[in-house]
Amino acid sequence: MKDSGRYWLETYGCQMNSAESDALEIQLAARGWLPSGRPEDADLIILNTCSVRQTAENRIWGRLGYFQSLKEENKLKIAVMGCMAERLKDQIRERVPSVDIIVGTFGKNLIPDILNSNEEKIDLFGKDEFSFQRVYGRKGVFRSSMPIMHGCNNYCSYCIVPYVRGREVSRDPEEIVGELIDLDNRGVLEVTLLGQNVNSYQHRKGEDIITFPQLLKEITLKVSNIQWIRFLSSHPKDFPKELISIIAENEKLCNHIHLAVQHGSDKILAEMNRKYTREWFINLVDEIRQEIPAISLTTDLLIGFPGETEEDFELTIDLIEKVRFSDAFTYYYNPREGTKAFNMGDTIPREIKLKRLSRLIEVQRRISIEEKRKRIGNREKVLIEAVSKKNRNELLARTEGNSMVVFHGKAERIGSFTTVDLKDLRGSTFIGMEVSLCHGNS
Repeated sequence: MKDSGRYWLETYGCQMNSAESDALEIQLAARGWLPSGRPEDADLIILNTCSVRQTAENRIWGRLGYFQSLKEENKLKIAVMGCMAERLKDQIRERVPSVDIIVGTFGKNLIPDILNSNEEKIDLFGKDEFSFQRVYGRKGVFRSSMPIMHGCNNYCSYCIVPYVRGREVSRDPEEIVGELIDLDNRGVLEVTLLGQNVNSYQHRKGEDIITFPQLLKEITLKVSNIQWIRFLSSHPKDFPKELISIIAENEKLCNHIHLAVQHGSDKILAEMNRKYTREWFINLVDEIRQEIPAISLTTDLLIGFPGETEEDFELTIDLIEKVRFSDAFTYYYNPREGTKAFNMGDTIPREIKLKRLSRLIEVQRRISIEEKRKRIGNREKVLIEAVSKKNRNELLARTEGNSMVVFHGKAERIGSFTTVDLKDLRGSTFIGMEVSLCHGNS
């Protein structure tokens, strides 16, 4: 393997994968590797894979087929890492024999160290201890993500994550705070803390146990440039009242919570092993909104689970009408071999899944628009992220509640905060006007 060259990296799946890919790219750069403009010009192809849904795996299989044919024409190496590599390593070796490196979820940070190995085929799996990749702030980067824990202990019956990422491991809070201070010194403005279930973060220091709310308290006291702190994802069953109070009291913690309910039927929630009821969830939402009236709540919704009846589905529709999420990630059930639900069979025909999913999306879109229209006329702080793809004279920004806003402005404003008045909606995106422009100050 070459000591350096050009690489092409494709990332699939969750924000945890994206954060790990970012860290990998920085490690590669430190060893002299440069990103390639296209895969055809690369010396090294890396796929950071996802195994949560079949659709992701199907796409990855297709890409591997293309890269295998590309390798026949060019001298390049192929590396597959992440959850699909952990779950299907033998199948990958059998179906795509040209893959040179397969690395599971516990060895991603070792990839740069093995690129100059003389071995033709390298497999890295089953490390006893998980080593977190160091997060670095890149010059000019104003947003960053930081994993604070790895793995999951919940074993929801439909989910493959605990089997490919292992049980929960929480990072040392001193490491987390130290890296955040580093990002703060580099001018980062927004950080998202990542974990399969950040609420269950727990680290023992002698006789003391540091919890997630305590970690957030410590973080907010130690940073100054970082103005917004977000976190993903939150399991409802582990959402403590102390966390609600901390978000309400601290302006650095964004008024946005992604709280994955998954379903509205108690029967299905029990089969999913979610460990709460719809009434319990609704009461939690009421508590959150009572203490944080401006909170934006988003969620995940899974339909078509084995045994789901029309009545179960209607209970899900009823739940989102009652809770009125700002937005939702919606999907239908895919069997994952190795999970408990796989043994229940895939009992809902695909056409029924698609019909129910279509209705769910339609109802949630209506609710999202209705809730956003209530905010027209509000004045909100936003972080400018990019130039709008649809209009080069407009800037695309994000509110504290995770809504998108466009307004007129120049590209040099990217990576700064401003305040806008929300004037209208264009689809699901707010049309804003910068307050300084409204008042004639610039």
